[in-house]
Amino acid sequence: MPYSKERLAYFKLPIFLEHQQVLDELGTLNELAWTDHVNKANYDGGWDVVALRCLSEHLSAHPILQNFAIESGTHWQNLPILEEKPLLKSFVDNFPCEVLSVRIMRLKAGAFIKPHRDGGLCIENGEARLHIPLVIDTGLEFVVDGMQVPMKEGEVWYINADKIHSVANRGNLDRVNIVIDCKVNDWLIDCQSDSMDVPCENYTS
Repeated sequence: MPYSKERLAYFKLPIFLEHQQVLDELGTLNELAWTDHVNKANYDGGWDVVALRCLSEHLSAHPILQNFAIESGTHWQNLPILEEKPLLKSFVDNFPCEVLSVRIMRLKAGAFIKPHRDGGLCIENGEARLHIPLVIDTGLEFVVDGMQVPMKEGEVWYINADKIHSVANRGNLDRVNIVIDCKVNDWLIDCQSDSMDVPCENYTS
């Protein structure tokens, strides 16, 4: 049975987030303190973010720094919004990798993120970006290295952000993901190795 190069672009982790319970815990999403994504040249439509965990030095800083000054630093801390959400806090605090930043990212209906790379952000360089859909519609197209990622709500997916990727929300609902940046450890590498033994069609069944 053939296996695809898509294992290098993305794979699903063997853990699950109770997304509906997290949504209930977060309350009305529109009432969260959303910040527009600063990289406006890379998207059309609405794309905004809520920081849940940031560098300690930015704990009392402007939300722009909390959300986007995440490329370097060693000391990370949960923001009050995460500390006040027991279920989500427990998921982050007990995550099998060392967690760096955590954000909620919303791509509004009809919006799209243009093809781009987050240079160097991949397992091979020691850091990984994980996506966990909380709200997703059938018209959502998340493409990495030319292949669509078959994400479902509550699943945890590694995305090789060093590869060209794009997102188009052609559905009627705003897409809402939790995005975790973390340090690579043996567990994550083992998950990657295990994913290479899964036939491709099993990801879309």
